[in-house]
Amino acid sequence: MKHLVICQDEFIIRLLYSTLSSPAITEFILDDKPLAQRLLEDNIPVHIGNPHRVNTYLSAGVDPTTCIIVEDSNPKSSRHTVEAIRDAGGQLIYLLNVGTQDRARQESSHDRVIGLSRLNMADLLRGSLRTELNRSMTRARVEQYQRYLADADRILILLHNDPDPDALASGLALRNLLRRTKTTAIIGTFQGITRPDNIRMAALLDIDVELLTRSTLTRFDRIVTVDVQPHYFGGLLNRADLVIDHHPARAGYSATFRDIRPEYGSTCTILTEHLRAVGVNISERTATAMLYAIKSDTLFFSRQTNESDLDAFRFLYPLANPVLIRKMEGAEADLEKLSCISGAIQRGTADQSLYTTHIGTAAREDLITYVADFLLQVEEISWVVVSGIVHGNVVISVRNLDESRNAGEFVKNHFADIGSAGGHRVMAKAVAPLTRFREKFGSSEPDRIHAVTRLLADRFLQEKKKQKNCKAKNQSH
Repeated sequence: MKHLVICQDEFIIRLLYSTLSSPAITEFILDDKPLAQRLLEDNIPVHIGNPHRVNTYLSAGVDPTTCIIVEDSNPKSSRHTVEAIRDAGGQLIYLLNVGTQDRARQESSHDRVIGLSRLNMADLLRGSLRTELNRSMTRARVEQYQRYLADADRILILLHNDPDPDALASGLALRNLLRRTKTTAIIGTFQGITRPDNIRMAALLDIDVELLTRSTLTRFDRIVTVDVQPHYFGGLLNRADLVIDHHPARAGYSATFRDIRPEYGSTCTILTEHLRAVGVNISERTATAMLYAIKSDTLFFSRQTNESDLDAFRFLYPLANPVLIRKMEGAEADLEKLSCISGAIQRGTADQSLYTTHIGTAAREDLITYVADFLLQVEEISWVVVSGIVHGNVVISVRNLDESRNAGEFVKNHFADIGSAGGHRVMAKAVAPLTRFREKFGSSEPDRIHAVTRLLADRFLQEKKKQKNCKAKNQSH
């Protein structure tokens, strides 16, 4: 997330920078050159320019996802600043009241009419500034997209193909957040649920997921995506009204509102913060779905987890039904999974800490990721690359315990040009049509797929090792 602050007060600038600059990027716009020079000497990022001019914001890289805070010490000046920001494409605008709260209350109805939100410095200083400001900004963001979506007759909450617990629970949570019913906010997907435990989850929690076709998209006034971004649908969806996702941000689409946080372990963590920010009551059903999703997506906090995931889990736990969660989890292993593991071990190759294997044709993608997660538990292994063929596609799942080497980078480098590829530092996936794989690597026979993934993974790890050693050598000098 990027914060851009328009402020001319040195004390407020330094205070906001010290509390907002991690993990977000925080930059400032001011027209006082001597002050700007002092700040730059302290490594505080500053753009010098007239806050009433559009070019100032274009030069600062403002886009609809930038969170912009405007110090509101002079109402007339603030109005001109806001007009310039809007002309430059800024949408998430927050007026920071540094005086009394009374004026903010008086102007709050006007702010809502013109789509602004207000923060109060006095309130923020009563607690942790970063925590309070983040909550205030989350509340403002949620209220903005709630207002934007309020007049739509039918909303589509679009999930990725074969939705997992995080997608299903996120769809349910967003419907709750928008105060909609299943007839006015449809949860939909282009490919239905196939994994048995996800089918069990949807049945136990009564989550209806509608199967969509290209033509059905025209039936909706607004489209939002959760746990996925529009690029995933291969040109079928070039824009969305709202995108909420915890996967790395991707280009190739436009969105009126978006909240993308790849540092989070689950999209449900983001939506928990949204629900809490605006005080929506979370039903037992929704809390149960979200708690199960956070457990599932983070492997019970054993991967890609931060304090926000733990905080969301702590908040949801007393609201959820533990009996239903145990029913949804069911038996973790079954004969189908054991068969896949057996085949993976028979065909697998261990090269020091790297394990690569190909499981052949699989009924579902989740079987490949299950094998990868299982193999990563072996003591000597810190990198796992598992491939398989699902519905005419080569699916490659990567798991990694060595955070100095990026699994997402590996799949993007080698497979993004022939299909979809991406992920996090410790987990990633690539999906490519067999024909495209064959064109690039000469064959799509099982032995060839395994040989390719093994060679590329080994080369990638060796290159990263050389880079690490070179960096260490340079630092020693």
